[in-house]
Amino acid sequence: MTALDTEVRTADAPLTIAGRALRSRLMVGTGKYRSNEEMVAAIEASGAEVVTVAVRRVDLDRSVEEGVLHHLDPERYLLLPNTAGCYTAEDALRYARLGRASGLSDWVKLEVIGDEETLLPDTEATIRAAKELAEEGFKVLAYTNDDLIAALRLEDAGCAAVMPLASPIGSGLGLVDPFHIRTIKARLSVPVIVDAGLGTASDAAVVMEQGVDGILANTALAAADDPVRMSRAIGMATEAGRLAYLAGRMPKREFAVPSSPTTGMLDEG
Repeated sequence: MTALDTEVRTADAPLTIAGRALRSRLMVGTGKYRSNEEMVAAIEASGAEVVTVAVRRVDLDRSVEEGVLHHLDPERYLLLPNTAGCYTAEDALRYARLGRASGLSDWVKLEVIGDEETLLPDTEATIRAAKELAEEGFKVLAYTNDDLIAALRLEDAGCAAVMPLASPIGSGLGLVDPFHIRTIKARLSVPVIVDAGLGTASDAAVVMEQGVDGILANTALAAADDPVRMSRAIGMATEAGRLAYLAGRMPKREFAVPSSPTTGMLDEG
């Protein structure tokens, strides 16, 4: 690595959530992998430090070799319990508390799904659950729609970060509405982590170029033909998108502009 590479990589402050500094701005999930070995290799390749686990879908006994938790080192990764699969605030509260009681973490990725077909969040239930969990000392990272008002209400409820979707869970559609994501980022004081809907590395770069603080990806990694390569690609794209945002892109124009100067040219002939 050259001195310039080092300078570029260290020019950005770390992502800090609830007082914890993170080198990587990519968070990853643990679902849908074909094997635990493939999951571990993909997570390592991604460079992520935060790994989500669905409390109601994994065996919380670390001694069970077939279980996800047996393969994840809590000294290496911040394990982020999530309430995936919950359709009511009460269920989400129950599984968040279970995750903490089992020794996973007092951090929680809060999900309350409002519609079984689209898997879109139930905003009202999410806000209500977020407020109660925050009052109980949880560091809440709340999954929500790309809705500014919902994001503001979640921040007011005490969330440590707000996680608007790029597009529906598992869709692979990428970022559908950059304007709403940029608006949420501009208005919130807490970190904004875009979650759900990414399909490939270019999607990650586009999301990060909006100026958000990070992304969370799962299906894009696990459902790829080669999850390890895709994990590495999305990890690199997350960093590339962040650097591009910090660099500031050139303006778009509807006319050509010479890339070389036209003055001082040698005369022909």
